[in-house]
Amino acid sequence: MRFFVPFDARDPKTRLDSILDDDERREFARAMLADVLAAVRGADHEPTVLATGPTEVDAPVIVDDRPLTPAVDDAFADSDRPVGLVVADCPLATPAAVDRLVAVDAAVTLAPGLGGGTNAIVARTDEFRVDFHGVSIRDHRDRARAAGVDAATVDSFRLALDVDEPADLAEVLLHGEGTAARWLREAGVDLAVTDGRVEPTRRGETGE
Repeated sequence: MRFFVPFDARDPKTRLDSILDDDERREFARAMLADVLAAVRGADHEPTVLATGPTEVDAPVIVDDRPLTPAVDDAFADSDRPVGLVVADCPLATPAAVDRLVAVDAAVTLAPGLGGGTNAIVARTDEFRVDFHGVSIRDHRDRARAAGVDAATVDSFRLALDVDEPADLAEVLLHGEGTAARWLREAGVDLAVTDGRVEPTRRGETGE
């Protein structure tokens, strides 16, 4: 199956600027992308990067600088069914998680992200259109209902985390085993316990 992996090649992960500088954010975004591509390939599917700008990566790249919704809709329209998608900032993704997504027998299968997003999709019908504005998991269910097709939900810990905020880095450090987790450790990002909560910090900021 062809899987599209949307990737912001211009100015990724701006909300991580309190812990990573501009160059580090770009490097970390590419590390997360590498993990997602590895997960898709490990499940014996074919990833294509849907990037907002030129991107050097070991996978086919389609450059489309439009907003995500029309870019994905057109990419899906040009592909045979079934077709899949996993967003590029899911560094906990594994081949097993992709297998679970694909194994569901439904016209549309959705993997929700934390906070109301949609982190992965498999569409087996060309009647379905994506909608990545606002609370997209709710909107995607509405889109499937409006198209008269069934939409299933996969409850996947590995696909639920899309990294946007500094707090998300703690989950990568705790549960990640791939390129992104290694990149964070090598960059000096570590875990600190503050008031009973685990938070990411740069090594040396806790008196080490």
